[in-house]
Amino acid sequence: MSKQKKFEENLAELETIVQSLENGDITLEEAITAFQKGMLLSKELQETLDKAEKTLVKVMQEDGTESELE
Repeated sequence: MSKQKKFEENLAELETIVQSLENGDITLEEAITAFQKGMLLSKELQETLDKAEKTLVKVMQEDGTESELE
């Protein structure tokens, strides 16, 4: 499975969790579990985006058109 596919799947799962929490159609226990899962997914997604940004900056630096972000 490619990382892109995993990213998209995690994003879709996070969106589903957020929607169920916003709708309030789950029990408190389910909401707590869903929230915890959502936080983990959010962290994974942010890490993936951070890695992608660093890769893009590095590629742009090699081309001489951009300097590394601080």
